[in-house]
Amino acid sequence: MIIAGLRAGATFAFVTATLASAHAQDTSIEASEGTRAVQGQTLAQLPAEGARDAAFSTRGFLATRAEPVILGFGGKPVWNLAAYDFVQGPAPDTVNPSLWRHMTHLKHHGLYQVTSNIWQVRGFDLSNMTIIRGETGWIIIDPLTSVETARAALELVNQTLGQRPVSAVIYSHSHADHFGGVRGVIVPEDATSGRVTVIAPEGFMAEATSENIMAGGAMLRRAAYQFGTGIMPGATGQMGSGIGTAVSAGTLSLIAPNATISSTGEARTVDGVHLEFQIVSGSEAPAELNVFVVPEKTFLIAEIATCTLHNILTPRGAKVRDARAWAQYLDEAAIRYAPQSNTVVSSHCWPIFGRETGMAWLGEQRDNYRWLHDQTVRRMNRGETMHEIAEALETASPPGLAGEWSTKGYYGTVSHNAKAIYQFYLGWYDAVPANLHAHPPIVRAKKLVDALGGADRTMALADAAMTAGDYRWASDLLQNLVFAVPDDQTAKAMLAKSYRQQGYQAQSAIWRNQFLAAANDLVQNRPAANAAQSTDLIAALSTQELLDSAATRFAPERFGKQALTVAIELTDRGEHATIAANGAAMIGRVGTLPASPDVTVRGSRALLLGLMFLKQPVAAVERGGLVIEGDRSALQALMNALDPMPQGFDIVTP
Repeated sequence: MIIAGLRAGATFAFVTATLASAHAQDTSIEASEGTRAVQGQTLAQLPAEGARDAAFSTRGFLATRAEPVILGFGGKPVWNLAAYDFVQGPAPDTVNPSLWRHMTHLKHHGLYQVTSNIWQVRGFDLSNMTIIRGETGWIIIDPLTSVETARAALELVNQTLGQRPVSAVIYSHSHADHFGGVRGVIVPEDATSGRVTVIAPEGFMAEATSENIMAGGAMLRRAAYQFGTGIMPGATGQMGSGIGTAVSAGTLSLIAPNATISSTGEARTVDGVHLEFQIVSGSEAPAELNVFVVPEKTFLIAEIATCTLHNILTPRGAKVRDARAWAQYLDEAAIRYAPQSNTVVSSHCWPIFGRETGMAWLGEQRDNYRWLHDQTVRRMNRGETMHEIAEALETASPPGLAGEWSTKGYYGTVSHNAKAIYQFYLGWYDAVPANLHAHPPIVRAKKLVDALGGADRTMALADAAMTAGDYRWASDLLQNLVFAVPDDQTAKAMLAKSYRQQGYQAQSAIWRNQFLAAANDLVQNRPAANAAQSTDLIAALSTQELLDSAATRFAPERFGKQALTVAIELTDRGEHATIAANGAAMIGRVGTLPASPDVTVRGSRALLLGLMFLKQPVAAVERGGLVIEGDRSALQALMNALDPMPQGFDIVTP
C-alpha cells in the first residue's frame, strides 16, 4: 500500500501534534450550511448499523500499552495510540457520518486473540501484525512499517503471552507497511544463518525496492496529500487513512527473505505449523500472497479484502492495478479457502469470524470488484468517458451490496477506481480531439478567466456556487483563477474554504486528506519535503536501478560535452559499470567496462551514491576515498548536469 521513504515526511507532524491534543483544531473552520445538509442526507441513507463490526473489531482484546506514545531514535515520537480517542459519540458536522462510524471501529488498538494459537496486534501502525504460535517460537506475518512500532508490538505479545523467540517471518506483500519493521523483531543474521525462516512471494525483493525509485519525487509529494502531511487528527482534521489510522514515523528496514512462494497451493510446515499459500500477485501489490493456517482453520487474506473498498490506482500514483485479476483472486479465495476457514483475517482492519459469515463476506468483496470492473468496461464500450462512467457508478451501487459496510469507499472510491479501470484499458485520452492537444493548465486558466469576463466575474460566479453549496464547481472556477492570478489571496482563501467543505463531506479518509492538504497549502506554506530513505532498501537496490534513476535527473541542456564515457568499479560489490552521456541522454550499463573511458571511478557504492545522489563535489568524494582517474572536470560537468534530489513542488498553486 505504501511507498518506502514516505513515512517520516508524511506522518511526523501527525505523531508530534497529537501528543499535545487531538482536539486542537481551528474551530472557526466550521461546516457550512450546505455541508450540514449533505451530512444529514448521508446519515439518512446509511444502512442499518448491525452488530458485526462493533463486535468483531473488539473481540478477543487482551491488552495494550500503558504508555500510548512509542518513541524512536533520540526520543523522537513515532506513534501515538491515543491520537483518535476523540472519536466517540455522534458524528460532528465536519466529518462524513459514514467515515466517523468507520473510525469508531478502526481506532481500537492492542493485542487481540483470534484463535487459540493466532493473535493480532492492531492499531500500532497502518497495518496489523499477525502472530502464530509455532512449536518453538512466534511466526510473525507482516511486521508493520517501522522498527519501533514492530518492537513495541512484539514486546506487548511477549509481556502478555509469555516470552518466546521469533521462529519465522512472513511478508504478505511488497509494500513497506508489511515489511518495514522487520528489524524490530529479528536481526539480519537470524535470516542469513537460517535460524529464522523469512518467507515472501516470488519477486518480492525486486518489487519492494523498486516501486518508487523512478517516480519517487512525485509520489512522495502526492503521498503527502493522500496521507495528510501535517494535518492533526480531529473533527476538522485528519480522520485516518481508511485501511488504518496513519503510517508510523519510525525507522524503515528490510531483511531479505530466505524462502519464496511461487504458486497457489504451495504448502510449507513452518515451525511445526502447516501453512498453504495463495499467490495473488498483480492485484493490490505486484508481489503478494495469502496464507491459510491449516490447523487453525484461519485464512489471512493480506490486503485484497479489508474493511473498505481499496484503490485500483492510488492517488499518490502507481501503476494501475488489474481489477479483473483482483476479483478472480477473490473468487478463488471464496471457493477454495473460505469453506475451510472458521476465521478470515486481514493485514488491515479487523477479522471476520464464522465460516458462513466469512464465505459471504469474501463473496461480497469479490462481487464489488467485479461489479466495478465489468460496469466500467460495459459503459466504456458504449462510448462513455472515464468521467461520465465515474459519475454514473457513484450513484449506482449494486443493490446486492447496499447493506455491506466493508464495500464502501473509506480508502479507495468508486469514482477514482472507475477512472483507473478506464485508464488500465484505454489510457488517459477520451478520443475527443479537443483534448488531444489542449493548452497546459496555466495557459488554459488565463484564457478561461478572460472568457468568463475577468477575475472579478470569475470570483462572483465562484461565490454564487459556494452559496449554493456546489463546491465542485466553485473549486473548478477558483482553481483556474488561482492559476491565472496566483497573487490573488482572496481567491486562494475562497478556494481553501471550498476544498475544506469537500473534505468534510468526503466518505473516503484519503479524499478528505487531499482536500484538507490542498486547503492548507493555499493558506500556509507547503510543508518541507522529507525524502529520507531506508539504508536497507538502498542497499538492496540494484546498481542498474540506481544508474537508471540518476539518468532521470540528467539535464542534457546543461551538459556541455558532446560525449563522455565513465568506467565504474565498485570495489565493495565486485561490480563493473559504464556511464555513457551525450547531448541527449545518460545511459548506464552494469556488467561492462568501456575499452577507453574518459574517466574511471573506483571505490565503494556508498561513495558513488554520495557523488551522484547527494551531489557531493568530485574533490570531496576523492577525499573520502573515491579514486578518480582521467578527466575530473568532465566528470564534474556530468554531475553538474544532474538535478538535485526532488524536494517537493506546488500542486494547487502554479
